[in-house]
Amino acid sequence: MERLQKIIANAGLTSRRHAEEWIREGRVTVNGTVVRTLGYQADPGLDKIKVDGRIVLQKQGYVYFSFHKPAGLITSMRDPEGRPCLGDRLETLARGQRLYPVGRLDYNSSGLLLLTNHGELAFRLTHPRFEVKKAYAVKISGVPLDRDLQRVRKGVRLKEGVSARASVRVTRKLKSKAWLEIEIREGRYREIRRIFEALGYSVEKLVRIRFGPIRLGALPVGRFQPLSQGEVIALKRAAGLSAKESA
Repeated sequence: MERLQKIIANAGLTSRRHAEEWIREGRVTVNGTVVRTLGYQADPGLDKIKVDGRIVLQKQGYVYFSFHKPAGLITSMRDPEGRPCLGDRLETLARGQRLYPVGRLDYNSSGLLLLTNHGELAFRLTHPRFEVKKAYAVKISGVPLDRDLQRVRKGVRLKEGVSARASVRVTRKLKSKAWLEIEIREGRYREIRRIFEALGYSVEKLVRIRFGPIRLGALPVGRFQPLSQGEVIALKRAAGLSAKESA
């Protein structure tokens, strides 16, 4: 027996968080009965589970890709405003499989984006409880003062509260700008941009260069690349999954 949201996520339909939203919205049935309880458990081999009237089939295997997201691309499968989105790029790659992004990168940001149909892994990689680190190269207007870098390390007050502690260092100083590397464990909406805006700087470029143990490396902009077996094992380990639990 497994929780309903986990079964849906492991089928590759969406992330576990989104599956929870579907359950709350009454879009999920088990043996013909609508289920709205997040703790509800079912047997994917015996129970007939449906989302929006369509039966949920369990995946035969998981796939994992890295993608160098360009700036100017929406990290969603479709965009009601008609802007370029991730779904446009996945048609050829997916080949009938339901791939989805692990977390997001905002419209103006670029860099490493992980893609998978492994719902439990995606959930663990993005949930703050598992503290999977993400690193970014950031170009800001102005050269930051040491006291401002200390504030980033200790936490900066934002609208919703104080940001979590972060690691930050200057990697290159220009005449009136600077490149930094910042490592965070959270993933709030536009968090890095808002942190520096709160300190009086604007972010001109933001590139995710690492997600857990996976690095962007030399992957060209706009290109996909399957993760190696070693990378997948390292990623699962970072999320607290053993090979047996996540096979």
